[in-house]
Amino acid sequence: MKLDTSASIFRKVLVRGSLLIAAIALAGSIVGGLVAGGSGVASALIGAAMTLVFVSITALSVWLGAKLPIGGFFGVVMGAWLVKMVIFIIVVRVLQDVEGINHPVLGFTLIAAILGSLAVDALTVAKSRQPIVEN
Repeated sequence: MKLDTSASIFRKVLVRGSLLIAAIALAGSIVGGLVAGGSGVASALIGAAMTLVFVSITALSVWLGAKLPIGGFFGVVMGAWLVKMVIFIIVVRVLQDVEGINHPVLGFTLIAAILGSLAVDALTVAKSRQPIVEN
């Protein structure tokens, strides 16, 4: 039985998450285009891109933090979380005033991509074959 390394698990999380977000971007663009035209397509793509950036930051912070002692791990992960929240608030405030953004399409795309990426993360880690005891 072949065991997964932390690097292979993170690679799977990033690849599977990226594929899911791409599929949601496509579906959101189609629905957004039907509902709101070009602004719906742009809004769906912006929402998917935001999710991809934030999911990647999370995976990167956990991967980097795993190389540190437990205090460093929590510091890196919580620091990345705080940075993501500040960036998210700034981006949402900027997009709030942009003409041509369809906010419902943006919001639904963000929610679908975030929930989907959380499910991918959980399933990937749950199905991985990790040693429970280190040598």
